[in-house]
Amino acid sequence: MNLIGNRRSILPALAAGIALSALTLGVTRAAEPAYVMKVTTPTINDSPDTFARNFAAAVEKDSGGRIKGEVYPASQLGSIPRQIEGTQFGAIQCAVIPPEFFSGVDERFEVMAAPGLVESLAHGQKVAADPAVRQLMLSLGVDKGLHGVGLFMAEPSDVIAKEPIRHLADFKGKKLRTFASQFQSEAWGRLGATPVAMSLGDVLPALQQGAIDGAVAGLGPFTKMHFIDAAKFITMTNQPAIFLIVEVSKKWYDSLPPDLQQIVDKDGAAESIAIAPIAADLRSKNEAAWGAAGGELINLPPDELASMMKTVSSVGADVSQSKPQLAAAYKVVSDAAERLRSGM
Repeated sequence: MNLIGNRRSILPALAAGIALSALTLGVTRAAEPAYVMKVTTPTINDSPDTFARNFAAAVEKDSGGRIKGEVYPASQLGSIPRQIEGTQFGAIQCAVIPPEFFSGVDERFEVMAAPGLVESLAHGQKVAADPAVRQLMLSLGVDKGLHGVGLFMAEPSDVIAKEPIRHLADFKGKKLRTFASQFQSEAWGRLGATPVAMSLGDVLPALQQGAIDGAVAGLGPFTKMHFIDAAKFITMTNQPAIFLIVEVSKKWYDSLPPDLQQIVDKDGAAESIAIAPIAADLRSKNEAAWGAAGGELINLPPDELASMMKTVSSVGADVSQSKPQLAAAYKVVSDAAERLRSGM
């Protein structure tokens, strides 16, 4: 009788314990993030990866932890082409990369790389925020596994070289790394250089080994990725502008509940605006850091800079004129740039 009584008294307590354990397990599972968002970018300690960290943190906060952001800077998830492919197929959830590298997905991605499109960082940030430009750029690639959520200008590009480029004529015969863009290759070709499209992670070794004479990129990578070890001369061409587009894997995006989709879209747009003063501050600091490290910043003579701009400013229209879709896209961004340049 005592054994049976003990069993009867144990059963309710056991049932209660099981229920409590299940409840505790349920709470623990509910607290765990349901989705991981890996964000990839080619740079480190610069505007693109700073944006990536801020965006990931905003999404995690606004989703209440249902989306967990993980940032992988400095091409940790592979070269730029591999990062793009990974995002298209869903292995990577978000990529923050210059849009011209997506030109293999849709050639219209490269219109932001047209030389002479913008005249300053502040101007470029206004162009990136223009509704017509955002609508165009963020809609590209939707049928190729991409969903755009952000667009911003990081900085102007300049030219690093092993030997100083002090005059326009010094570009002649130089093998220069460029972004994967016909707009860039045509522009530097007009100046007498030989363009070599190359992913950022391959540039420093190519400079060190003498495979190229110089490279077109931003001061951020030059400074933060120790390009001073290979070359110390930077010619401040300030062209073309370096924009960054924020592409989310459409496969991953479509798997999110509608409220989380809205958070990703909202935070992508908000952080694209919020990065503007940070990008300007980073640019100033990188200029100072380059000089402090023993590098030299070179300005072309004003008349030669004006000549350079005259030579390259028609590249966008010339390259796109025989391609109706590309021409239409270029008109959208160039019209916005001109409208915002004049202050209308």
